[in-house]
Amino acid sequence: MTTITFIHPDNRSQTVEAEDGASVMLAALTHGVDGIVAECGGNAVCATCHVYVDEAWTSKLDPVTDDEDALLDGTAAERLPNSRLSCQLKVQPALAGLVIRIPDRQS
Repeated sequence: MTTITFIHPDNRSQTVEAEDGASVMLAALTHGVDGIVAECGGNAVCATCHVYVDEAWTSKLDPVTDDEDALLDGTAAERLPNSRLSCQLKVQPALAGLVIRIPDRQS
């Protein structure tokens, strides 16, 4: 299990234990983290699981794919340099302590 901390738009934090190999999106849904809508169920065809990865962690993630990049252009909240789709982020032990900020809106 890997620890992930979600920071809500009101700065409230919620720390969860995520199963390695799962997506950050699935970890959020499994633990009832508000703000991750995930309308497409993690199939990378919407953008309702948009999150901001804390800058300390961005270099530790796999690069953004072309498909993810295109979807990030259509997010409801502002796209920032650290924007990612949580369905595309795989939980792994190297990400223990990952900090994810949830945008103020998803749709």
